[in-house]
Amino acid sequence: MHVELITIIVAEYDAAIRFFVDVLGFDLVEDVPSTTNDGRPKRWVVVRPPGARTGILLAQADGERQSAAVGDQVAGRVGFFLRVDDFDSAYARMTAAGVEFLTQPRDEAYGRIAVFRDIAGNKWDLLGPSSPNEG
Repeated sequence: MHVELITIIVAEYDAAIRFFVDVLGFDLVEDVPSTTNDGRPKRWVVVRPPGARTGILLAQADGERQSAAVGDQVAGRVGFFLRVDDFDSAYARMTAAGVEFLTQPRDEAYGRIAVFRDIAGNKWDLLGPSSPNEG
């Protein structure tokens, strides 16, 4: 058993795809036409970190209620966690690409961490191994 997909509500498909694929380095797994439950056109867009089983369904907000949830899907908390093997390289690449980091990198018992916002405004932890300088 595993979690197949989680959904992130976004304002616009293409900007979200660019962020997750070009900035974070995810793979674009699917981008196909689909329809809403009431028959209106939409897209089925799935991104996934390379080698991961769990993907993210990028769902463009549909209506006032969903639009209000963009960027606040977990009520302002960090709700998503991206683990990388090389924290410093990922942090430098993401910073150079304009990712908004809300905290400076720091070491915790579980590894190196910095909080960033995604294209929708949701908070993520960038996580990696502890700094080699930590003693």
